[in-house]
Amino acid sequence: MIYIAPSLLAADFTRLGEDTARIEAAGADFLHLDVMDGIFVPNISFGPAVIGALRPQSKLVFDVHLMITAPERYVDRFIKAGADIISFHLEACEDPAALIKTIKAAGVKAAVAISPDTPAEAIIPYLADVDMALIMTVYPGFGGQKFMADMLPKIKAVREYVDKNSLDCLIQVDGGIDVATAPLVSAAGANVLVAGSAVFHADDAKKKIADIRSAAANNLYK
Repeated sequence: MIYIAPSLLAADFTRLGEDTARIEAAGADFLHLDVMDGIFVPNISFGPAVIGALRPQSKLVFDVHLMITAPERYVDRFIKAGADIISFHLEACEDPAALIKTIKAAGVKAAVAISPDTPAEAIIPYLADVDMALIMTVYPGFGGQKFMADMLPKIKAVREYVDKNSLDCLIQVDGGIDVATAPLVSAAGANVLVAGSAVFHADDAKKKIADIRSAAANNLYK
């Protein structure tokens, strides 16, 4: 199954509640929430207060992507805010295994993320313990970037490991996902697609989500 996760980073920040309701009605599966601290990535977005304010207004899976330094210091706040999934970057965490245990002990799904310069091999040791792996297909920090096709072998390597070991682990991609790139990442093995500008800036979000889902589903990894 293909899951579509529009990124709130591309929403109208003066109408976050309305935009969240709009993409939920349009058929989104997850709401991808990019948290940036201006240190790990060169941008600042929003924190747990915004997520907590949106949580009562939506039944979407809240997919919180922590692009922050030392995520273990703040993860409890995002759990309390209503995260369903928390992704953190291996590059920003001193003890990934311990943080995975902390997240899962709170009844929240755990995910590990890697940036473009990090090889697939770095994420392999954690795949048996997480619910999702996030492969960045742009450099984290800003929306609207061009998709990096050289990330496709990395997605495939993670998919092959997951399938070979019969792991229950979703594979998410984030960056430059639209109707044109969705078939590429799904063929490589991704099944959770983060699409920001493509969905939130579309004239018809429902059609855009359906088109991205269909494009991916018609070109699944084999």
